[in-house]
Amino acid sequence: MPEPARDPRWEFLINQLQPGPVRTGKVVGFDGADVLVQLVDAEGEMAEIGRIPRDETSMRRMEHPSELFEVGQEINAEEIGRWRTGQLHLSAKACEIPALRSFLLALERGQVVAGTVSEVHNFGVFVHIDGEPDGLCTGFIRVPDLTWRWINHPSEAVDVGQRISAEVIIAETRSGQVTLSLKALQEDPLIRFADQAGRVLTGPITKIVPFGVFVQLAPDVVGFLHLSELTAEPIETPDQLVEEGELITVKVTEVDLQRHRVRLGAAGGADGTSAIVDLTGR
Repeated sequence: MPEPARDPRWEFLINQLQPGPVRTGKVVGFDGADVLVQLVDAEGEMAEIGRIPRDETSMRRMEHPSELFEVGQEINAEEIGRWRTGQLHLSAKACEIPALRSFLLALERGQVVAGTVSEVHNFGVFVHIDGEPDGLCTGFIRVPDLTWRWINHPSEAVDVGQRISAEVIIAETRSGQVTLSLKALQEDPLIRFADQAGRVLTGPITKIVPFGVFVQLAPDVVGFLHLSELTAEPIETPDQLVEEGELITVKVTEVDLQRHRVRLGAAGGADGTSAIVDLTGR
C-alpha cells in the first residue's frame, strides 16, 4: 500500500531546528541588544567571539540582556549557525533551564509520548507531556497535525483534560517546545482512497469558497471542485449555483498523496460534456 511522501519544505525546517552543540564562554560585552561571548575551545583556550542575538538570550521577558547577563559571567550557549559575516551565532535560552534541555534531548523524532491536553486554541493545542519539568507545558500540536478529518476548530478533535498519545515531530531546545502529531498515529484515509481516481462519485458539499466547493467523498475524505468545473456560464461565486449539504456528482481526477488532496472534475455525460450544473435548470 503506498505511503504519502514527506513534504521537503517541512523536512528542511525540521532539520534547521535540530539542537546544535553547546559552547562555553564568558560575556565580554553588548552590541546593542546582542550579547558578545568569548568562547573557549576544547583545550580550554580562548577562541572566537560569538554573538547571542537578543531573541536568543532568554525565555524570560526583559528590556535588555544586561538585566540577565554581566561582563565576565560564564555561560553555556547552543550553536545555531554562522551568518554572512562568518560570526558564530548562539542561543543562551536553549541552555537556560538544564532540566528542560535534558528532557527535550531525550526525545527522538517518531517517538510516541503520552500527555494531557491543557489548552485548545484556534491555532493549535497545548499538551502537558508526561515527564516534562514541573511548571512547564512543552507539547504543541498544530491544527494540520490533529486529525485527517475536516474540522473547523481544534475543539472538534480534542478536549481540555483529555489524555492522548502523539508522535514527536521535533523537540526544539531554543523554544522549549515539542511539536507533536496526533494524526501520525492514525491511518491516512487517503491511502485507501487512492484507487478511486477516475471514478464518478456523489457526495454532499461540505464547504463553499469563492473559487470552488469541497465535497465529502468518503469518511474523512474531502475533495475540491473548482468553480470552472461547476458550469460553463460566467458566475462570481459557487453559492449562486449550489448550497452546503447539497448532493453533487463529480469525477475524481487526481488523488495526490504527497500534498494530501483530492482534485475533482465535472462528472460529464455520455456525450462528453463537462457541465455539472445547468443555470437554466435551477
